[in-house]
Amino acid sequence: MTAKQPQAESSWVQKEWKTAGILVAPAIAILLLVYAYPIGRSFILSLFAENLGTQLQPVFNGLGNYGRLFGDGRFWQSLGNTTVFTVASVAIELGLGLAIALILNRSFRGRGIVRTIAILPWALPTAVMAVGWAWIFNDQFGVVNDLLQRLGIISDGINWLGNPTLAMVSLIVADVWKTTPFVSVILLAGLQSISKDLYEAHAMDGASPWQSFTAITVPLLMPQILIAVLFRFAQSFGIFDLVQVMTGGGPAGSTEMVSIYIYSTVMRYLDFGYGASLIVVTFLLLILAVGLAVYGLRRLGVDVTQ
Repeated sequence: MTAKQPQAESSWVQKEWKTAGILVAPAIAILLLVYAYPIGRSFILSLFAENLGTQLQPVFNGLGNYGRLFGDGRFWQSLGNTTVFTVASVAIELGLGLAIALILNRSFRGRGIVRTIAILPWALPTAVMAVGWAWIFNDQFGVVNDLLQRLGIISDGINWLGNPTLAMVSLIVADVWKTTPFVSVILLAGLQSISKDLYEAHAMDGASPWQSFTAITVPLLMPQILIAVLFRFAQSFGIFDLVQVMTGGGPAGSTEMVSIYIYSTVMRYLDFGYGASLIVVTFLLLILAVGLAVYGLRRLGVDVTQ
């Protein structure tokens, strides 16, 4: 090998990196415009007091908005509500989505039609679906109360959306019905990428279906599970339209999510500076939660780069 060959290879690599940079630059620019600029703008705005008290004129406040946030009980209540809603809905959706994906992955007559029907809830607009679920859980003429009364389980209608605990349960049920198909589609794609030869070889060794599921399906499906969990975690943490339509954050703030509180702070009370600080802190908490989830999966030996 001559001395010119390493130089030629180095020059070729540099050209490849340059070409890759040119091709990726538009996508990076769009991401910066769509994501980085709003977050950066919110951070700058959070350093100012801009509300009705300042006649909507920005007054530099430093970290005053963040100090106010730590003593804001309403924010911490909304954060707790969001955490409960997110953890419960994502956990249930993951279990149901995996079960549905396993069923749809089997060969049976009419499988294409069943797959189409199974994905319909996810295709419906959330606001429209939320109106339907609000009627279903209506305490006077809702379908749920009617069925329970016909079965003799209850004698009087239950005020599902007027009870703090039942209102949260109702929101979780509606969200699970809406977004479980999304999880099942992602997991179904992962299941179809697993070779059937692995199951046949494992069965020949005397393994039971459950042993094949734990030894083959779950490990090979883990990257898709991670994608589904991260997507749904971010979506659930920022839930707005479903809650706004069904409960509006009530009763007594028991279902008020962080997004609802931010909306009220900015649009109702016109407290733009404090609302911006709420956005920044929520964004950082979401990034921290996702980072901890990825770190925990890596500690368990899951390759999150697949």
